[in-house]
Amino acid sequence: MLTAFLVLAVKRYWVDAEPSVSQHVGVRASERRPARNPKTSSRSQHMHSPNLAFMNRRAFLRNTVAACGGALLGWEQSFGAGAERRRIPVGVQLYSVRELCAKDLAGTLAAIARIGYKGVEWAGYYNRSAKELRRMLDDLGLVTCGTHTPFESLLPQQLPATIEFNQTLGNHFLIVPWMEGKSKGDWLEKAHLFNELAEKLRPHGMYVGYHAHAHDFQKFNNETAWDIFFGNTQPDVVMQLDTSNCLAGGADPVSVLRRYPGRAITIHLKAHGGGPEAVIGEDKIDWSAVFEWCETRGGTQWYVVEHETSRDSLDAVRRAYVALQKMGKV
Repeated sequence: MLTAFLVLAVKRYWVDAEPSVSQHVGVRASERRPARNPKTSSRSQHMHSPNLAFMNRRAFLRNTVAACGGALLGWEQSFGAGAERRRIPVGVQLYSVRELCAKDLAGTLAAIARIGYKGVEWAGYYNRSAKELRRMLDDLGLVTCGTHTPFESLLPQQLPATIEFNQTLGNHFLIVPWMEGKSKGDWLEKAHLFNELAEKLRPHGMYVGYHAHAHDFQKFNNETAWDIFFGNTQPDVVMQLDTSNCLAGGADPVSVLRRYPGRAITIHLKAHGGGPEAVIGEDKIDWSAVFEWCETRGGTQWYVVEHETSRDSLDAVRRAYVALQKMGKV
């Protein structure tokens, strides 16, 4: 209750006070990049410094959270453990089976449905229209639980078409899969752009979000890019943590989740530390803590399974689903 009140207050503050700024800022993004050993762009990004009013609001919010943080955390730890656990639907990121999708999209979607998954998150559309993709999903009883959407497609000249495509697809979550920044200022500018996008998408029932890779936990003056970005975005900008990429970047996924109540609206469940064939529960992630947070205080609407390293990609997502069954998650 207290968490919800604080989030609502901050959100109301943003809606009433946030000014507009130029959106013509280039952010390099690919539709999808490998999670392991990502390549860093050598091109410079031309980012503008946030204006003074934006920084004043940032200081206000930072001071407010700092003042309330201790009391809020104590309340959460005292009473959150008794909160009712919610059943969260499970989808799969189709990047896990990208080669199969490229060869036989309809057959791969059918196999995903037979395993038991309820939704799919897209990472490319295989030269199909939104109507074609929606028809395939409807025929199988699947839904779209997100799209990994390149940042360029969210810029003003492309945004209307992107909204229309995702409306047809039935998607509410537009997740940017990759960004880079060379300074704290770069990440602050990106945060401001995402705040503007959140305002534009909200009337359409859509969310914008950002997906974690290892480089997002690089530090600038003892603050990670991830914290700079999500510490300066509105509460409804989706924090799509990737459990494996987070650990690969030297951060603890449970600690990251706990810093942002209500922000993990969708989360990637990916094993880490158990070898290329390991699935959820066969690795080093504290899954019980991840699930406890998502199901009580994370605001999570979808678990999204991803596995990138198996020799048999379809079997890997099947084994991940079986592991979740044994844990009582499906």
